Amino acid sequence: MKKVLLVDDEERMLELLSLYLSPYGYNCKKALGAKEGLEYIGQERFDIVLLDIMMPDIDGWQVCREIREHSDVPIIMVTAREQKTDIVKGLKLGADDYITKPFDEEELTARMDALLRRVEPASRVEVDGLLWDEERFKLSYKGQHIKLTPKEFSLLGLLMEHPGRVYSREHLIDLVWGIYSETEGRTVDSHVRNIREKIREAGFPIDDYFHTVWGVGYKWVKQ
Repeated sequence: MKKVLLVDDEERMLELLSLYLSPYGYNCKKALGAKEGLEYIGQERFDIVLLDIMMPDIDGWQVCREIREHSDVPIIMVTAREQKTDIVKGLKLGADDYITKPFDEEELTARMDALLRRVEPASRVEVDGLLWDEERFKLSYKGQHIKLTPKEFSLLGLLMEHPGRVYSREHLIDLVWGIYSETEGRTVDSHVRNIREKIREAGFPIDDYFHTVWGVGYKWVKQ
């Protein structure tokens, strides 16, 4: 099931959204207000976020801005405001889509499904015999199993799924360990060192693909 975070200051709307989405296979987490929504984002990983704009504690635009500082999770703004300037503002801040209240149930689920199809990463990535398989939680090279810890496996998969993209140590901590983790950059370096050693021992030329970007972080280069 896909995990969706619902952020709204009205309990009735949260219940309505959950009622709409649950039959379509969505596991709904309800956040009553922006602060609670940001707390959940820092604690868990979600497949998509439905975010209200007009909330009394922190507006949805600020929430979207803060989420985008740490996460690439798809965001759909759900609001009664339909002015073009509001739509443009949300998209510029990093929202992926926008739907206005009252909305049609089928339109909402269709937008969510379409967005998830565009951004959903591959569950299997193979490069010259090195296979990262998320569903089986398995990394292998030419049939030889390479044992990684869960954090090592997640870190490697994140890079392999986005070849060419540079991730800073801070961004990797946010995505792999969580926004509010007290993990330090040297922990990332230690995990990277372990990953390289384990894969190198299996015979894969890891240094040709897993690059350090000095002063910034790391990236995976697809040859």
